[in-house]
Amino acid sequence: MIEDVMKDARERMGKSLAAYQDELKKLRTGRAHTSLLDHITVEYYGNHVPLNQVASVVVEDSRTLSVTPWEKSMVAVVEKAIMTSDLGLNPATSGTNIRVPLPALTEERRRDMIRVVRGEAEHGRVAVRNIRRDALHHTKDLLKDKEITEDQERRAHDEIQKLTDEFVAKIDAVLADKEKELLEV
Repeated sequence: MIEDVMKDARERMGKSLAAYQDELKKLRTGRAHTSLLDHITVEYYGNHVPLNQVASVVVEDSRTLSVTPWEKSMVAVVEKAIMTSDLGLNPATSGTNIRVPLPALTEERRRDMIRVVRGEAEHGRVAVRNIRRDALHHTKDLLKDKEITEDQERRAHDEIQKLTDEFVAKIDAVLADKEKELLEV
């Protein structure tokens, strides 16, 4: 029973870490990577679909992405979707190829991005702590129902705390890497 609680907590904490990492991928750091455009959707025959389902996205150089829609009629739609996204990018079209240059970040913008990254890290830590709270509550319920002993409950409490510390440390490591990446010029 305690193993089930631990397994569930580990799984949920892993999902929280993955969600935090996905959130960080959306932040523009000045360096081009294809996942930067992953959250952009375009209208395709009446449906909203992710950009990577209607076009290929490749890194041309360290500061430029190249987007090539699979249908010529989609060039203007894709360009507009990139332009109106929250990334502040200005794509340039040449034929069927859309080049997306990433402007260099100013020092002030870098500091703002670090503030955002730290806020997202705190949201990740809070999510992990909430999972810890749920797991501890579940073990207390097992103790109350006399399905486990007090010693087992105390050991489970320690295990859950170790698991929480492990995932908070992972979030902090991802945060440190992202801050280092943001401060690179």
